[in-house]
Amino acid sequence: MKAYPLHLFHNREGCEIMIGDALSILRELSSETCRCCITSPPYWGLRDYGVPLDNQIGAESDVKDYVKNLSEIFIEVHRVLTPDGTLWLNLGDSYTSGNRTWRDTDKKNPARAMHYRPPTPEGLKPKDLIGVPWRVAFALQEAGWYLRSDIIWYKLNCQPESVKDRPTRAHEYVFLFSKAERYFYNHEAIKETANSHSHRNRRTVWQINTEAYKGAHFATFPPKLVEICLLAGSEEGDIVLDPFLGSGTVGEVCLKMNRKFIGIEIKQEYANLARERMEWGSL
Repeated sequence: MKAYPLHLFHNREGCEIMIGDALSILRELSSETCRCCITSPPYWGLRDYGVPLDNQIGAESDVKDYVKNLSEIFIEVHRVLTPDGTLWLNLGDSYTSGNRTWRDTDKKNPARAMHYRPPTPEGLKPKDLIGVPWRVAFALQEAGWYLRSDIIWYKLNCQPESVKDRPTRAHEYVFLFSKAERYFYNHEAIKETANSHSHRNRRTVWQINTEAYKGAHFATFPPKLVEICLLAGSEEGDIVLDPFLGSGTVGEVCLKMNRKFIGIEIKQEYANLARERMEWGSL
């Protein structure tokens, strides 16, 4: 990927939003500074985020290049995390395009419109589920991360689909990775209710509704999902990293829960949105 201009966009109370591509900025960050990383990269082949395609994660013509690009980014995240740090990675899957080269506007979801579509990956067939999240998970595992858990984010209010030859997708994955065999994980902070009298260790299926954010024309993390990851993977005062900041959900939750954060975003429009969301004022 080509180098992309980068600069510090805003700094407040130990929190930073930086403009540029994730890999370039991560290489400038000091090692072992962040306690955890919570992020949701652009999904492969599902959105056009309006930046040059050769700099746009998710716009690769080959899914193998997408996995490679993310692996390079998360190798740097591995370096930036403290020895007991964790990575909470949200990824959704996609289907082959059947070699269609574009996608029309959807009135219910304008962000679905795309002027490019990647070709069907080698070895797959039209209508195949690609398995993107697991391809990335196995690549990170091979790169040295400990793959500790696959969590199902069950979206009760998922978007309807007009398909009649498979179930409607109502879940995405959140993978928990650790940098080392022993790591910080506060299981007490995220216990769930077992019954009216007791709590239990949190299970791997989390029912959390999606939440739209005004002004964001793309999918956003629900704050509740970020909150669980934040409570489990960090303590007050820790620095939390999101290399794909988007509209700033991770930063917003960090501020509310007395964490510091570093957010990286390639598109200035989205970084502006994150600033306003966190009441830092517009540019």
